[in-house]
Amino acid sequence: MTVSGPDAAHQRPDGVSDATISALGRLSEALEAVEVARGFLYSFHRLSGTADLTLGDAVAELREEGHTELADRIERELVGRNVIRGRWTFQIVEEYDDGYYSVFRELERAARDELVDGRRHLYEADMKEHRRTHGAERHAATPDEGS
Repeated sequence: MTVSGPDAAHQRPDGVSDATISALGRLSEALEAVEVARGFLYSFHRLSGTADLTLGDAVAELREEGHTELADRIERELVGRNVIRGRWTFQIVEEYDDGYYSVFRELERAARDELVDGRRHLYEADMKEHRRTHGAERHAATPDEGS
């Protein structure tokens, strides 16, 4: 069996140092954390919206049971309320996406474009090469290698 390495898309360009690969790896790691945070933000958005709609159902049921004064108070003070001053969650999501997330993604891509011809996950590709058992089943460098 011929032992191979990463595919062309995951080979470091000539002259790129270990330290540069490490720095790009950390940048990618930071972006991954931002992606997870963004997911949590969207979960917050969805759960807050679900809570508001469910709250509206609760208000209707309270009203149907004759608890009109309490239903009116909850509806007036809480249904449709901003989660922070002047904003519903969709506005928070939009501001995060437009003011932070998109800039983060753009700069991460710019760093890769400038330093390693846009290649992704070079740190991980290097790690895979060092951690896998070359020639062993289920340790192939690429899917085409066959094991």
